[in-house]
Amino acid sequence: MSWTTPADLRAQVQRLWERGELLRATVTDAMAWPLRLSLKTPSASDLSDRFDAVRDWVRAIAEIPQVRIEWRERNHRVQGMQRLPAAVWLDTVQNALALIGKARQAQRFEALWQQTAAAQPMLLAWLSRRPIQALELADRWERLLAVVAWLQAHPRPGVYLRQVDAPRVDSKFIETHRGVLAELLDLALPPEAIDAAATGTARFARRFGFLDKPVRIRFRLLDPALPSLPGCQDVPQQLPDLTLDAASFSALHLPVARVFITENETNFLAFPPVTGAIVIFGAGYGWDALARTDWLHRCQLFYWGDLDTHGFAILDQLRAHFPSAASFLMDRQTLLAHRMHWGEEADPARHDLPRLTPDEAAVYDDLRFDRHQPRLRLEQERVGFGWLCDRLARIPLTALPPEPRLPRQK
Repeated sequence: MSWTTPADLRAQVQRLWERGELLRATVTDAMAWPLRLSLKTPSASDLSDRFDAVRDWVRAIAEIPQVRIEWRERNHRVQGMQRLPAAVWLDTVQNALALIGKARQAQRFEALWQQTAAAQPMLLAWLSRRPIQALELADRWERLLAVVAWLQAHPRPGVYLRQVDAPRVDSKFIETHRGVLAELLDLALPPEAIDAAATGTARFARRFGFLDKPVRIRFRLLDPALPSLPGCQDVPQQLPDLTLDAASFSALHLPVARVFITENETNFLAFPPVTGAIVIFGAGYGWDALARTDWLHRCQLFYWGDLDTHGFAILDQLRAHFPSAASFLMDRQTLLAHRMHWGEEADPARHDLPRLTPDEAAVYDDLRFDRHQPRLRLEQERVGFGWLCDRLARIPLTALPPEPRLPRQK
């Protein structure tokens, strides 16, 4: 049967609910009433061939209490004069909500609207845009408003989230709701209180002027002739493994000509000595912190990632900050020489990577188009150590930067 059923009518109204239109209609004039619902009715042949079914359908539609039916009489040659529904209307938003059992939720949204209108009227635009999400946040809405009010009273506070002293709010609550809070604060705070360049939930603290935990950069000196930090020279026969916050790392001005970046800790720890070089463990902090280190831009930079599609995608991202960065051990010869160690990449990238060199792009295409085997991956730690040492020996040494400006050791 292709006629519109009561369930079909409810489904039409449910879609309006899911799009937030009914909730908006409870507090604004966003919808015009009465609202006509789509109705497919029996044909003349249905009256002849399925009269009992038509009669049951008419009864089912007529028994829906929340709708107003527009009737039409039809004079059928066999069945005589019949009175059938021609249109179905919902006269009010309350009728629509009752039809799908959402009246109580709508009342809760109206309460949120009134609360917000009194406390933070500039946020009504957000409620109107995201009414379903607002309803899901109803039990936390008062605390969200409290965070907004606190930031209004303390713009760009220069403290950690732990130090926000708002009712029933802790740092975990703010961290969990950074996405929605960012949208609310963008509406509620003046432009000068927002760092527009800091986008995304990961930069919430920076965007709104909070202190954030410092990014830490871990690196090893690969040349024993390099000047070390105070205390490191006391460790015999060992190249120092150091961790600094990003600001301290940026201020080092190490006299190195070459910098290697690897994302595997085993490779980082076992990286062999190299004249005038350091190796950076690249896991966990992205490229922004390194990009702000001026002296790195004067070095020969080498990135060693997995020989898979995501390894090349990371290389492509690195080049957005360091255009002259070179790949290391991410070539076709290395890939084919380690066939016995090939594995499988779980979710390969397929998009174009515009910052790759022609040779890198050719290898990337081999991987993303499965030219050797489906979802091919060679993990960086599976590259032979002898192969690594041989390739390192082939890299020409560039001139070293000027003398370092390290703190004088006492």
